[in-house]
Amino acid sequence: MTSTRSADARLIPVFIVDAFAERPFTGNPAAVCVLDGPADAAWMQHVAAEMNLSDTAFLYAEADRFRLRWFTPVTEVDLCGHATLASAHVLWESGRLPLEEIARFETRSGLLTAGRDGAMIVLDFPATPPQPADAPPGLGAALGTKAKYVGRSRFDLLVEVESASIVRALNPDVTTLAALPARGVMVTAVSGDRACDFVSRFFAPAVGIAEDPVTGSAHCCLAPFWAERLGKTDMIGHQVSARGGVVHVGVRGDRVRLGGSAVTVLRGALTV
Repeated sequence: MTSTRSADARLIPVFIVDAFAERPFTGNPAAVCVLDGPADAAWMQHVAAEMNLSDTAFLYAEADRFRLRWFTPVTEVDLCGHATLASAHVLWESGRLPLEEIARFETRSGLLTAGRDGAMIVLDFPATPPQPADAPPGLGAALGTKAKYVGRSRFDLLVEVESASIVRALNPDVTTLAALPARGVMVTAVSGDRACDFVSRFFAPAVGIAEDPVTGSAHCCLAPFWAERLGKTDMIGHQVSARGGVVHVGVRGDRVRLGGSAVTVLRGALTV
């Protein structure tokens, strides 16, 4: 087969990383594109649509840190945990950043950092605690269950339900959820299991993600919510999507630590 790539085509390294995962094909896959410098937003959106994953990260070196942006298949977002974790993993694994150095990212949510704690990557993110809120019309019907508590964070709606089994069994009407005034809807309950403290699922059809497998940014809300109720600052959250994933959380004032592992499943290049 003859290649149709022109001689002057430029290749951009791209990786797919399963984040909040200890083995391939679990956790939340993110694409990570390592750029030489700023890129056109429309082009990045086209790439994210082509990748068709929950989020695609674009980063490039900028002084002593990296500029980082995140795109779902349909829009740019202000905060993304799993694609940040994936980006740090790529920097260390590819040798672009020494293993002992902290990864620093300039983002739409300010400076975010990632460090290593053994095999775990730990992110330092802003806490986004929920405030009690009235349930938007149609929320209960769309979820198919009653809410024990409804709150609103900076980005999303938080719905607490009576049990972990209800969270696992949810089959929501994502078309109705997409029309709600929020980026997404997280549904959570105390776990009732010694392996973790709470369970959750996250639905964000408004930004092109029917259900996100494991959502770091949602845990910026879930962590302070459950810290207040359980009287603990360090907890384990299990996002019980089909792929599933575990997020280690620690509440530190107005910041949240998010810990998890990552596995590279693809290395390649984009042609531009």
